[in-house]
Amino acid sequence: MPDSCLSIDALLERLEHRTKFHAGYPYNLQIDYQKILPLLEYMLNNLGDPYVEGNYGLNTKDFEREVIQFFANLYHLPIDDTWGYITSCGTEGNLYGILLGRELYPNGILYGSQDCHYSVAKAAKMFRIPFVEVQSQNHGEIEYSSLRQALINNRNSPAIINVNVGTTVTGAVDDLSKVIQILEELKITDFHIHVDGALGGMLVPFIEGAINIDFSKYPIGSVAVSGHKFIGSPVPCGIVLARKHQVKSSDVEYLGSTDTTITGSRNGLTPVILWDAIQRRQHMFALEVAQCLQNAEYLYNQIVATDQFALLNPFSTTVVFQRPVELIVKRWQLACYGKIAHIVVMQNHTRPVLSQFLQEAEIKNPYCLVV
Repeated sequence: MPDSCLSIDALLERLEHRTKFHAGYPYNLQIDYQKILPLLEYMLNNLGDPYVEGNYGLNTKDFEREVIQFFANLYHLPIDDTWGYITSCGTEGNLYGILLGRELYPNGILYGSQDCHYSVAKAAKMFRIPFVEVQSQNHGEIEYSSLRQALINNRNSPAIINVNVGTTVTGAVDDLSKVIQILEELKITDFHIHVDGALGGMLVPFIEGAINIDFSKYPIGSVAVSGHKFIGSPVPCGIVLARKHQVKSSDVEYLGSTDTTITGSRNGLTPVILWDAIQRRQHMFALEVAQCLQNAEYLYNQIVATDQFALLNPFSTTVVFQRPVELIVKRWQLACYGKIAHIVVMQNHTRPVLSQFLQEAEIKNPYCLVV
């Protein structure tokens, strides 16, 4: 095999440069996990259920359980009915939540808006669940009259409903109380509500007047949140929560545990990453959310002041604007959808960073930039 032209040093240099010009994806790049580097010396694998220790001893399930309990407290899930695990990403959390709905209601129909994450339609294909795509409002929130009509059309079938707390493109938040009101008015009692809170799930608990993700108040079945977004992580990860009494399991003798998760082997490093962040920063989460909201408003106001199109939904840090030239898209790693693009304002997006983007996006000759 010939010598590779790649090198770790060159990779580090590239990553350092690209981190400075990152705006389009909802990742908190302001992270520091130097203290957990020694854990890379060990093969950490959280095999099986996080609440069953199992035979494999090199695990971090105790850390995993504490992370799950933090989110259970955040969303008011009773401790005696709490179950969850650390996933590989938000998509896995959505897959699990929708699969749980299908397990509870094998003849159920999955409903999701036009603006829901692509993993919702993927789940329908993987698990062979009939999928009804519900219309969205112009700003990305679900169209409730469309949902109501879709439920009426299939009122004899159980409903598995995906509710967005922060849509992918516009950051719109579906009103959970309105969805439940529709179910009550139509007297639909067989349903499973899955909340996709990839980014918004860590924003709304700290925003006054925002929609509550509250298991004690609403008949929520499951919630998925991304760990590498607001909290921040050097590797993708997520959290899924469910009501313990609804979780299906089967024994796996050679693991000394039960099979309750989607994957077999599970990353044992990510629970420690999330646990460490929660221990160090949970008292600052509200302040971090407030700063992101303020910086998103700053970006939105700066764009609007130039008489250009911009959109910023309530309870969101996603600022939508007209798609700039391709070199700006590549340089700032913007997520685009047709003629629009967005910046998801995170902790690392300070005013100077946003001002630099605004200045570069407005220049007459962008080809002088180095991607």
